[in-house]
Amino acid sequence: MIPEAKKEAVARALREAFGTSKLDDIHMLTAGLSSALVFRIAVEGCPYLLRVITKTDAMNDPTRQFECMKSGAEAGLAPHVWYANIEDRISITDFVAARPFPRTEALAWLPITLQRLHTLAPFPAPRTGNYFDVLDGFVRKFQTTKVLPESEMEELSEGYARVASVYPRHDPAMVSCHNDLKPENILFDGDRVWLVDWEAAFLNDRYADLAVVANFVVTNDAEEEAYLRSYFGEEAGEYRLARFYLVRQVLHMFYAAVFTLFGAAGQAIDATTAALDFRILHDRIWAGELSLASGEAKLQYARVHVNQMLQNMRTGRFQDSLRIVSSQHARA
Repeated sequence: MIPEAKKEAVARALREAFGTSKLDDIHMLTAGLSSALVFRIAVEGCPYLLRVITKTDAMNDPTRQFECMKSGAEAGLAPHVWYANIEDRISITDFVAARPFPRTEALAWLPITLQRLHTLAPFPAPRTGNYFDVLDGFVRKFQTTKVLPESEMEELSEGYARVASVYPRHDPAMVSCHNDLKPENILFDGDRVWLVDWEAAFLNDRYADLAVVANFVVTNDAEEEAYLRSYFGEEAGEYRLARFYLVRQVLHMFYAAVFTLFGAAGQAIDATTAALDFRILHDRIWAGELSLASGEAKLQYARVHVNQMLQNMRTGRFQDSLRIVSSQHARA
């Protein structure tokens, strides 16, 4: 189960962490887009999480990943780290036995968790450059494909360009962000929330984390205002609400691009097939009822984000948000 080339390094990790290389049990856990191998292991009757990084590049940087993970663990946001070796690209942490996390409870817990995360000492910046500049690269690749009807791609591209032209993507007030807060990476043990898989963690715009989590726990305008009020400790106000709304549109475009280009190998998104409702789909993912492991599921997920962005761009709130954010930074 552990690659032959990594067996010696894993044995060394076990000896240094626990004084033995013997495993009572081992099960592979991951089936996502990450190239890392993740296992639930048991040593002397205690469960742990073993992570083996198989690929190193600008995004899969063990130095940055382990630094962010340790910072999160020291703050009580991530499980305890027993071992982390940059050269071998192996880490061992506590294993969290997750329990169901009702959405309404998550809506109360997660903005406070994000606020704690975002006050950590600044994480390293990604070597790939500014987060939004990186997103632009994915979007440009997406725009050159024929995966959507031409009229839809043109409308999406125009809306994305309008957001990009006004959003303060180089805001100096960047914070320590996780950047991949999907349900699999948010674990609730019945008493507290744990954040895991710090592969994508780096210094970023706080609204990115807020928007990713909101896809799963925010279902209406009243919940959105409560969510942001809990995070900021005061009423969000029209500027924060507008900025948050624009980032959500950026992420719709990003997820459409990534899940098409990489998750489903650039297959065309069938515009004639009825996609699930955005809210229903995310509720099912949050509840663990739907996996995005298959290519078909990834295309469905891309289609849902395309539809949601198109719908949102046709609203008065989209126009108002562009105006509010543009005016704020024009005055600045």
